[in-house]
Amino acid sequence: MGRRRRATIRRIQPDPKFNSTVVSKFINNLMWDGKKSTAQKIFYRALEKIEKLTKEDGLAVFEKALNNVKPVLEVRPRRVGGATYQIPMEVRPNRRESLAIKWIIRAARQRSEYRMEDKLAQEIIAASRNEGAAMKKREEMHRMAEANKAFAHFRW
Repeated sequence: MGRRRRATIRRIQPDPKFNSTVVSKFINNLMWDGKKSTAQKIFYRALEKIEKLTKEDGLAVFEKALNNVKPVLEVRPRRVGGATYQIPMEVRPNRRESLAIKWIIRAARQRSEYRMEDKLAQEIIAASRNEGAAMKKREEMHRMAEANKAFAHFRW
């Protein structure tokens, strides 16, 4: 734990197209080497592709996917008397959102399609249907928390 002061929470500017801070955070996580305009193009094209494939609003499908992937529980290590236990804890709302974003992007990058916008579109569609690698990651995390429920009394 840091012994200095609390980190200041920075306000993120909403994205230009949808005026949403969640979309802006997603684009920032998608970005490589400071190429924000490229990341924006990839994201917006992925949403257009989602609209073509699902005949639904792309942003609504994206938000549904993000809500599906958000974890409720996670395990955190805690040292008690020489042994380290994995203790299940609830995930803070900010961390929930950031984990979901990171998992979707990581899962999209590992897909086998050719273009990143195709990968991202397919992963978002899969997550909105409770499928795909990002959902698998969430289920795995929940399973770990469930398996270590016996150590919940060590919570601090």
